[in-house]
This record gives sequence, structure tokens and C-alpha cells, in this order.
Amino acid sequence: MTGRHIAFIGLGSLGSGMALRLLDSGFRVTVYNRTRERALPVAEAGAELADSAAQAAAAAQVLVLSMADEGAVEEILFNRIELRTDVLVVNTSTVSPKYALDASARVEKTGAHWIDACVIGNPSQAREGSMRVLTSGTPEDIEAARPVLTALGSSVVPLGPVGRAPAMKLAFNLLLGAQVASLADAVRYGERAGLDRDLLLAAIGASGFSSKVMSFRAGLMRSGEFQPAAFRTSLMHKDLRLVVEEARDLELTVTETASAYFERAIAAGKGDFDAAVIGEASA
Repeated sequence: MTGRHIAFIGLGSLGSGMALRLLDSGFRVTVYNRTRERALPVAEAGAELADSAAQAAAAAQVLVLSMADEGAVEEILFNRIELRTDVLVVNTSTVSPKYALDASARVEKTGAHWIDACVIGNPSQAREGSMRVLTSGTPEDIEAARPVLTALGSSVVPLGPVGRAPAMKLAFNLLLGAQVASLADAVRYGERAGLDRDLLLAAIGASGFSSKVMSFRAGLMRSGEFQPAAFRTSLMHKDLRLVVEEARDLELTVTETASAYFERAIAAGKGDFDAAVIGEASA
């Protein structure tokens, strides 16, 4: 598949890194992004720049989507382009399992194919090709996409039928959101008790209670540098809401509470800041 043509739509912080990685791996890549300026650095690196999603997808055998939400996937995939028989849709966008199942069924009706390819990692890892790729779909479609998947990630984890990879990704992001919210609470409590904020964050980040993501966010809270975002607050909130809406019968109280933290940050105009902004220092 290394000689095949890839259309890559959606060039946010992760998408840009992934598109550049595919170029470095020898693929022919055509890119499209709604904000054209975001696509220019990838075009300068060797990608073909399309004027529309339809133009990008017109001749490609593989269509990689890296969109912000289900609405964006829906608009591009079913309103802006015409899917051709045997095109392979590789969706790296985080959507709900329910949406993945519905979208894949509609894609299959056109004669095209769909796999979930949820990525775990940050923009630097996307550029390096060192993310973990969680994938679900038919074994045949996953195998057909394997050269693309292995270019994007250092490990590819097949999880079964369509919908399983989004479920795993959302489970991971549930943990991320809850950890960041808990970290913010711990810092607020410690400061009120008279502890030095910087020393407290440093101690938490280096402790056995921490994790890689908690240590990273503790560092951001210490520096106060929340842009460029490794993971935007608006996306964190979106993912937590997807979990809550799909599992209302489970009463996921911690997830509900964490979601409210990010919702308040968005209301304060900080949706494009890193999720760690919920623990920023008080004015």
C-alpha cells in the first residue's frame, strides 16, 4: 500500500503531525483543511493541497479523517464528498461507538469500507509516528490499512468489530479528564491550606500517585502555559459528554463532575487552551 494515494482531511495539531508522518513514510498524500492556512505547512513539506474535501478524496484509495467531532465527520463524509467503491475510510476522529457503527453501515452501503483508528498520543508523537493506534473493523479492512496504521503508530492494537476502538479511546479519556479534575482539586485544597502552589505541583508530579499525563499537566499548571494545547479543553469536554450520554444508566458521577470543570473553562473562553487550564492559578 505504500504506493497508494491517501487523502487526509483535518489538519489540527494531531492531524498535521500524522499527515507529515505519512509523507515521511513514502505515501502520496493530498490534504484538505477547512482553514486553508493550517494546510500550508503540510503542503510545503510535499503534500498536494486540495481546494475542497471532494477534490482531496476524488482519486484517493484511502481517506483518513482527523476531525474535531461527529458533526464534522458527518459533514465531510456524507455531505461534502462522494464515496467510491473500495475506498477505505480510516477514521482517527474520536466519536461515540454508536456513531461509528451508524457511519460505518452507511459507508458500507456505498461499497466503501470503514475502520476505526483511534490514536493515543500527543502532537509530537503524531509527528514521530510513535502513538498507539487502537483499531476496530473487519480483519480484512484492518489488514488493508496496516501500512498506514504502522506508519502512524509504534503499536497497532486490533480490538474487534467497529465501535470497540472508540469505546477504548473514550475509556482512556474518561481517566484523563478525571485525573486532571482531581489534580485541580488537590491544588486548590493545598493552596487554601497554605501550601506553596509550585512546590505542591512539583511534589504531586514526582510522586507515586502521579502518572505520565498527570505529571505533564502538573508541569503545565506550574508554568501557566496552556497554549499550544496538547489536548484542547473543548475536546476533553466533548469526549466526556460522549461517555455520559452513551452510559446514562451507569450513573458515572465522577465523569459528570469532571465534565462540568471543562464546561466552565469553555464558558470562560478557554476552550482552545490545554485541558490543564482548569487548574490555573487564581487571579
